Amino acid sequence: MTFEPLASDFYAYETLLTEQEQEALGNLRAWLDRDVRPIVGEYWDRAEFPVQVVKPLADLGAFSFAWDETRPFENSAVFRGFVALECARVDAGVATFVGVQNGLVTGTVSLCGSAEQRAEWIPKLASGEVIGAFGLTEPLSGSDSAQGLRTTARRDGDNWVLNGSKRWIGNATISDITIIWAKDIEDGQVKGFIVPTSTPGYTATKIEGKISLRSVQNADITLDHVVVPESHRLQNANSFRDTASVLRLTRAEVAWAAVGTSIGAYEAAVKYAGERVQFGKTIGSHQLIQDLLVKCLGNITASIGMVVRVSEMLDRGEQRDEHSALAKAYTTSRMRETVAWARESVGGNGIVLEYDVARFFADAEALYSYEGTREMNTLIVGRKITGKAAFV
Repeated sequence: MTFEPLASDFYAYETLLTEQEQEALGNLRAWLDRDVRPIVGEYWDRAEFPVQVVKPLADLGAFSFAWDETRPFENSAVFRGFVALECARVDAGVATFVGVQNGLVTGTVSLCGSAEQRAEWIPKLASGEVIGAFGLTEPLSGSDSAQGLRTTARRDGDNWVLNGSKRWIGNATISDITIIWAKDIEDGQVKGFIVPTSTPGYTATKIEGKISLRSVQNADITLDHVVVPESHRLQNANSFRDTASVLRLTRAEVAWAAVGTSIGAYEAAVKYAGERVQFGKTIGSHQLIQDLLVKCLGNITASIGMVVRVSEMLDRGEQRDEHSALAKAYTTSRMRETVAWARESVGGNGIVLEYDVARFFADAEALYSYEGTREMNTLIVGRKITGKAAFV
């Protein structure tokens, strides 16, 4: 199969991938366009997740984090970024599912789990046999999770007892396990636990009434004396620094998903511009529409350049918090502009699902906020620039 970069990848950054990676990305793209794109609008409208896509995603390698236990080939961080982009280009909800399953959950087990835990859980997560969720955010603790975590863990012999609540936990109503982050009441340090969702005292309640990422199954979680064995405590998660090490990796992939969301809206607008006739010709023939589309493409092209470089730095072991933070803050800001310009170019039809732009426009708001708001990521970069922390 001859690999053709997307027209919206204007500088053809995809050609930086190896032939094997290009083939894998091409197979993923073909499947997403054929089997996922036709159904995502109706699932978004019903606020349901199409669980039938999980197994094909696994078979196509979308859950293969770069660890020996799972990778089908030596894939790069740049490749994993393009996977996030490709999924988001079709549906930000599918990209979010992959980000939780692959980055947050598999990444946590990979970075923070023991050899035994990695051997037990990573193959199940990579194959889609087990669906995971990541429980960090709480009703009263979001941006201040490093200090404000209220969920507690108490050691009781060979077990731990967890009490507290979580909010905005993606995948949580369909997950088999949830990574729960809780503060050890003995030493005050944040620790991580693999909690099967069938455990007594664990309750997940779907958050209703969302206007963004409607297909993502976000939930409120209640932990009422949930007992988990010591074998389910992540053995290498001993402080919030370990939690942050996971977020550092996944934040960059959210930036990639933001670029994909921008591309999805842009491509829908380009298609519409070639079909919609006004004043006797397609609107793509009008200067003002071309201006909007060029501004969209400029944002997309600049953002791809940034996320490619950040992922290259990750592959080289050079990426730091401020690098991924700047990428997330910048690309999501440009995404907000891009989806708005795309919606504007489609006019009144831009607010209905039939033309796709509305879905990307709405979903962009969630990507703009989750995995670190623009303001919090700005402060991470600002601290690096000035040497002064200005978080409070």
